[in-house]
Amino acid sequence: MSLSIVILAAGQGIRMHSELPKVLHRLAGKTMLEHVYNSASLVNHRQIYVVYGYGGDRVKNAHAALDAEWILQKKQLGTGHAVKQALPHIIEQDHVMILYGDIPMITSETLHKLERAASGSGFSLLTSYFDNPTGYGRIIRNDIGDVVRIVEEKDAAGEERSICEINTGIMVVAAGPLKRWIGALKNKNTQKEYYLTDIIEMAVKEGITVNTINPSSAVEVRGINDRAQLAEIERYYQLILAHQLMRKGVSIMDPSRFDLRGDVEIGQDIMIDINVLLEGRLKIGNNVTIGANCCIKETIIGDNVEIRPNSVIENAIIGKGCRIGPFARIRPDTLLDDNVHIGNFVEVKKSQIGKGSKINHLSYVGDSEVGKDVNIGAGTITCNYDGANKHRTIIEDDVFIGSNTQLIAPVKIGAGSTIAAGTTVVKDVESGVLAIGRPEQKIVTNWKRPKKHKH
Repeated sequence: MSLSIVILAAGQGIRMHSELPKVLHRLAGKTMLEHVYNSASLVNHRQIYVVYGYGGDRVKNAHAALDAEWILQKKQLGTGHAVKQALPHIIEQDHVMILYGDIPMITSETLHKLERAASGSGFSLLTSYFDNPTGYGRIIRNDIGDVVRIVEEKDAAGEERSICEINTGIMVVAAGPLKRWIGALKNKNTQKEYYLTDIIEMAVKEGITVNTINPSSAVEVRGINDRAQLAEIERYYQLILAHQLMRKGVSIMDPSRFDLRGDVEIGQDIMIDINVLLEGRLKIGNNVTIGANCCIKETIIGDNVEIRPNSVIENAIIGKGCRIGPFARIRPDTLLDDNVHIGNFVEVKKSQIGKGSKINHLSYVGDSEVGKDVNIGAGTITCNYDGANKHRTIIEDDVFIGSNTQLIAPVKIGAGSTIAAGTTVVKDVESGVLAIGRPEQKIVTNWKRPKKHKH
């Protein structure tokens, strides 16, 4: 049988206290729905369906890259009603896997086991055991241990509430019976909703065995209903990611103070200090050191690079042997060639910096092409913006630029030239010359410094 996968993602998430649809809240940089989809996509399937509702096309548009069929649930009348919206698209011969967009930690390994468990009776259910089952439906079994029904907590009474085996809602069911059972659902409960879980009792009455499996960890099936739960799962998940990286050759000084919000391709002998944030798609070479409190996003980092503390790098390419920081900012569309030094309180934006060049402190270089073996002194600024348009600055090879220099773009500095400290460059400088553009120093004798008046 082929497998159709239905992901329920229509809920508002009232306890999140947010205008953002629940499944759009992020875990490790990805939406909760994206996490569920990624695990589901690793299971052999015919089609993935996403049932969306609250927030309208906002959920759909945020996941335009997903290979899924989107089905609108105009009114949110319960999980059974949500599944019903997808059933007309599913052929009778399929098995249907039902997942939830707010259970983001579910793994593909567990889903594979769940699929196999349904191969006999056509019905498998994922259950788990919680020390504190508050908020979850309870699994009711008979004397020989078979599942007979599920009772929602709001409808549970007495001993039923003390049961610690909970229903995750995640199941695989043969499409033919599922369509029949969904059509027979009633909303006679405190919520006036059509509960998907009621099909358990229907299946049992028809003599169908509900096969149950458990996840490898109860965290896999933790639903996220509020921001506190989201933060708790975030920290747990970040520890998993940190340990995965450490097993691949990364030294993380404190895994509890590390965040990966994306995907990273890594080399060997990487050292990451505390409070480092890696975001988006990254590639990090061999023998790289990242100091404390650094934020790095959408960046490629070559071998033997040292990134010193408190540096921010975004959408850049960093060549081999570069040294960056501390307190440096590398903005988008910057390319650093090999062995470039970017020092403290230096900002580089949309620029190419040639091999062996140095910008060691307190400078801004934007919209520039800098050649190799260039030295840019402290306090140098490329004045690239005239209030309306951006202009390019070109600095050729082996240029020395003294401190406190302003380069008024568009301007070109020829190879091997020297710009004296304190110069304002307003026109092109030829190769191999010394450019000085500063007022003559004057000395005033017999000058008296002003003093404060006494009141």
